[in-house]
Amino acid sequence: MTLLDRVAAFDRAVEARVDRVRSPALDGIAYRLSSAADHSLIWHAAGLTTALARGGDLKFAAKFAAAIGIESALTNGPVKSLFQRVRPADYAEIEFSHGLRRPITSSFPSGHATAAFCAATLLGGGGWYVAASAVAATRVYVRLHHASDVAAGAAFGLALGVAMRRFVR
Repeated sequence: MTLLDRVAAFDRAVEARVDRVRSPALDGIAYRLSSAADHSLIWHAAGLTTALARGGDLKFAAKFAAAIGIESALTNGPVKSLFQRVRPADYAEIEFSHGLRRPITSSFPSGHATAAFCAATLLGGGGWYVAASAVAATRVYVRLHHASDVAAGAAFGLALGVAMRRFVR
């Protein structure tokens, strides 16, 4: 079995498990959370809130926003262009509701997962990783990414966050 076969098997297994928990109640939560993370809006809000909680540390807010912008430019530019992975097979049948928008970039890696884990790292980890994991999981739930896209995005986001931590703090 090749590496690509193993990745495909992993994706199928995760997607089958997610299919078992889908429900209208979870749809409302997952679709809205996924939408709230579009363009890293939730992370920019978290960065600004953190800056305000630190006594109005606008320097942190500006550096955090710049770091998230750099992450987005890298992920959605050269990285996704390099891979050009097709989104899940049922992508064309997705109901774009609850504010969910149709992405135009490659599926690999998940930009939402990359941004989430980069932001969580820059914000100090801990509970931020729980929020990042929730956002990342929604991308499989709403059928916009394979599980391996999300895992790779999380790893890339962690690496970027660690690399930019010194700049932001």
